[in-house]
Amino acid sequence: MELRPWQLLPDEMRTKEVRKYYNILMKHRMWLEMKRVLDVIVAGIMLAVLIIPMGIIALAIRLDSPGPVFFRQARVTQYGRIFRIYKFRTMVDNASKLGAAVTVDNDSRITKVGAFLRKYRMDEFPQLFNILAGDMTLVGTRPEVPKYVKKYTKEMYATLLLPAGLTSRTSIAYKDEDKLLGEAVDEKSTDNIYLNEVLPAKMRYNLESMKHFGVKTDAAVLWDTFTSVVGSERMTVKK
Repeated sequence: MELRPWQLLPDEMRTKEVRKYYNILMKHRMWLEMKRVLDVIVAGIMLAVLIIPMGIIALAIRLDSPGPVFFRQARVTQYGRIFRIYKFRTMVDNASKLGAAVTVDNDSRITKVGAFLRKYRMDEFPQLFNILAGDMTLVGTRPEVPKYVKKYTKEMYATLLLPAGLTSRTSIAYKDEDKLLGEAVDEKSTDNIYLNEVLPAKMRYNLESMKHFGVKTDAAVLWDTFTSVVGSERMTVKK
């Protein structure tokens, strides 16, 4: 994983707001190179371990509701490149045509199996293929859909200096994001709440994380992601 020379960045990224984050990343070029190698190794090992559970999940999705096993959606990654993200389908087929691009609390589009998968973030497993393909990295800013990226401030574009991430400090803090959107009554109001309240708050986390970019930060995020998921499972068992 390497940073492009400054002069080769997209026009919307060659700003003074982005430059300060670019300079931070340039100081960690060695970790940038190692990060891609680690991504491939870890993603490969995780796929080998999860291949049977993923097969069981695929069967459960098939039996639960009609439609494909995987959900694919256009998202934005490094330098504004659009790619197709893979997830296990957790909603009814063609859910994107029935509501907003983000999910609200008690979203009627979510299936029974989907609710379980989302709770423990197992719907994210197929993104290991995105990591191997080079579209994503283990730790980094979660990828947004193109229509939201078009609303980025100049500083927010700094998050596109790196590939989109499977997990991040932000995704841990906002794992219950759907509840923040629970008051939305339609797609338009959902988008407004997300763009004006949720996205700016998430981006503050993302940009702050970039200021502390490095191997220790990535390791801490991976561990906290694990304990966050395990912790929610323990709380469920106690209830």
